[in-house]
Amino acid sequence: MKVLCVGDVVGRIGCSFLAKHLLELKSTYGAEVVIVNGENSSQANGISPSSAQRLFDAGADVITTGNHVFRRKEIFEYLEEHSEVLRPANYPSGTFGRGWFTLDMGRTAITVINMLGVVFMENLRNPFECIDEVLRQQLAKVIILDFHGEATSEKLAMANYLDGRISAMFGTHTHVQTADARIFPKGMGYITDVGMTGPIHSVLGVKPELAIYRQKNLLPVRFEIAEGDCMINAVLFEISEQTGVTSSVQSICYTEKH
Repeated sequence: MKVLCVGDVVGRIGCSFLAKHLLELKSTYGAEVVIVNGENSSQANGISPSSAQRLFDAGADVITTGNHVFRRKEIFEYLEEHSEVLRPANYPSGTFGRGWFTLDMGRTAITVINMLGVVFMENLRNPFECIDEVLRQQLAKVIILDFHGEATSEKLAMANYLDGRISAMFGTHTHVQTADARIFPKGMGYITDVGMTGPIHSVLGVKPELAIYRQKNLLPVRFEIAEGDCMINAVLFEISEQTGVTSSVQSICYTEKH
């Protein structure tokens, strides 16, 4: 099984670029399942029902999120109604939505888990304790985790903790693709951060001048999504359906050829 995991999609421009090129990427790499992080897919930050639908229309099978998932109130009920759109599993009990989902593909299945780091992030439940609870559930043989976190040390600690227990883990949140795609000793595929999908000339998707103003002057400013040429950052895992072990990992940075 080949699984394509796409980095944080930013705004309408990121959604549109993904819609234009995802089918081509699936064909090129032979991907059977597409997981997309959509927590920034709404133009006004967060994720909305309409931006989630744009990602599904583009070809996403499962949508993961992160610390911005609840920025827009209209997503609350949508999460309840669409189990294939995840919020981090370590939110408190009773929070809207679900933290994991098993996609039934007929001949096989894949479980996708979403978890939020707590280092420099929200004060949520310990993700190590939470992942132990999730893994005690009845899950598919192939298990993939989107670990949405700031600290590379926390992501690497989680990866070492889960090697041999899940098929693959990809990090999200920092919007910058790391150069460490690899397979751990017990067969878990890994990348610290898969990157983002959106405008190349930007600061994590935001117009550079606005990010510069905020950091130089330490004054509040309303961020706006940048424009121009875009990229799709992703990672491709090839995983055995029988054993759940990853046999290859490939990081992808796709840009439109002019």
